[in-house]
Amino acid sequence: MKRVSPKASLALALLGAFGLAAHAADSAKPDDAKAQQLAATVCAACHGATGQSPLAANPHLAAQQAEYITRQLTHFKNGVRTNPIMLGMASMLEPADMKAIGQFYALQAASPAGTKDAKRAALGQNLFRYGNTANGVPACTACHAPTGAGMPAQYPRLAGQFFEYTVAQLKAFRSGERGKNDKDVNGKMMSAIATRMSEEEILGVADFLAGMR
Repeated sequence: MKRVSPKASLALALLGAFGLAAHAADSAKPDDAKAQQLAATVCAACHGATGQSPLAANPHLAAQQAEYITRQLTHFKNGVRTNPIMLGMASMLEPADMKAIGQFYALQAASPAGTKDAKRAALGQNLFRYGNTANGVPACTACHAPTGAGMPAQYPRLAGQFFEYTVAQLKAFRSGERGKNDKDVNGKMMSAIATRMSEEEILGVADFLAGMR
């Protein structure tokens, strides 16, 4: 029997370890078919089959940052963010399911909802790009990018979102309904910003965002 040198044994062991790691990484990838099935059975009724919601009360999810969707589902399940309907939906999901759903919707094409009032949207555009230094409101681009696409693993896409939904969420932040949980770090930051925004600024930035592509 041919004797294997210590160096060769070490090399084989490393190759085996790398093979196991690669297999583990592959097995950790989201199941696209399952993600599509979950989206169809759990999410589509409110958010549309491809993430284009049929109702302004429910946000568009198409092209949303995958990590943001996963985090919000986790927050709903853990009670960090409160919504009875979303709690029921998220409670059925495992972490891998949430990740798969996030990645599924992130790959879908977005379709802007459209602005409602050009003059109001122009005010919102100015706030989005430059903020309001007098009131301590930073430019939205700082976190959500100049295109409104957001930043992966950090901040959500806002471009093309329903005017009504964005208004509702900004008012929820302003009232403290959202961002009250200490575990919702970004929510608390948004709450602090929204309290400095006027009604006109909330309506304006929501209208501008609705028309962004």
